[in-house]
Amino acid sequence: MAGGVCNCGAVAFEITAEISDVFICHCSICRRFTGSNGISVVVVDNGAFRWVRGEDKITRWKKPDADWHSAFCSVCGSSLPGINDPARTFVPVGLIANGGENLRVAHHIFVDSRAAWDEIGDDGKQHRAAFVKD
Repeated sequence: MAGGVCNCGAVAFEITAEISDVFICHCSICRRFTGSNGISVVVVDNGAFRWVRGEDKITRWKKPDADWHSAFCSVCGSSLPGINDPARTFVPVGLIANGGENLRVAHHIFVDSRAAWDEIGDDGKQHRAAFVKD
């Protein structure tokens, strides 16, 4: 089991499945959302994720003409878990406060659209577009 919180602690969640693989998305949407080279997430089945507190503090934004949306804490602005796939929740790994001891970068996705200054320096498998294991 793992758990996490936003920066101010207003929003908290738990994950009841084992987590290990970190996916780093390098697409332009994720770069703009984070203001960095992308976003690092773990992907969990929706049934293994639950909000512990603060659902009323979650603000969501959906990109027009796309199926992508973002979620963030309305108090502190921290990126929050989101469902951009009907069966899975994408959890930013920086939020995980406990239970993330076995995390490792396993996949880089949308590497063809990464920023020119973004250098990948680990052994994670690189994918030109999206990849999420079943």
